[in-house]
Parts: sequence; C-alpha cells; structure tokens
Amino acid sequence: MDTDTPAAATHLHIVCPSCAAKNRVPRERLAESPDCGRCGTPLMLPRPADLTPEVFDRFIAGTELPVVVDCWADWCGPCKMMAPQFEQAAAMLPELRFVKLDTEAAPQQSARYGIRSIPTLLLFLDGQEIARQAGAMPAAAIVDWLRRELGA
Repeated sequence: MDTDTPAAATHLHIVCPSCAAKNRVPRERLAESPDCGRCGTPLMLPRPADLTPEVFDRFIAGTELPVVVDCWADWCGPCKMMAPQFEQAAAMLPELRFVKLDTEAAPQQSARYGIRSIPTLLLFLDGQEIARQAGAMPAAAIVDWLRRELGA
C-alpha cells in the first residue's frame, strides 16, 4: 500500500518493546491497548518499558509516535529518585512512548547519543533526536518539557 494514501495515515507503526517486531496499528485502536502480533506484549502500556540494547535502535527508528528515553544507571541516586516521576509522567501522557535505557548495559547507544551525565531524557520523533534534558525532574516538569518540545 502507498504510504501517502489517506488509509495509510490512519495507521501507525509501533515497535514491540519486547521482541522488536514492527506492528501496524490503527490510530483509533491506540487507546484499546493493542498487543504485539508476534509475542502478545502490550504496545501501549501507560508505564515506561525497559529496552535492551538489542531492541533500542529498532524501537527508536520504527515507532511512529514520540519516544521519550530515560538514560539511567542502577548506581545513580538521582536516577532512582526520578524513576517514579518518569513513570508518573508516562501515565499522564499515554499517547507518547516512554522507555528506559540502562547506560551501563548499553554503552554503544550511550556513546552514540553522547550521554555525559545521568539521568538524561532524550526525545525522539520519527527516529531522530529532537530534544534532550539532563538532570532529575519531577513529573510535572517532565510533562511541561515534553509538551513544550512537541508544541502541544
């Protein structure tokens, strides 16, 4: 099907955070918690998904919704303090995809995106980084930052 047709615009591609399969989902079904066609994992959970380095690149490149990435590490105190805030922000903006990337487990991605301090939030749209914010933030500040960056 031609991706420029109106019918194509009614569907989005969402990559499964578990198996990395690309799923074509009707826009009107996003609120119905669609599942991955390959492994059955819910695609639109209102909480952050932990991505492995193997899934991360495919998820970012193939998901046609804004993706917010929390770059963190287990030893980082501010990261641990911000984790519940990030989860709360995810529940407040269910139309975005929120994911977590452990920088210790993903050194290639950390280097590629120039992660110098953690926590750092990255905002991707159509596979491209469009904004970043370093430092721990409360949920309301995360939501405000995202709305400002996305023009909402």
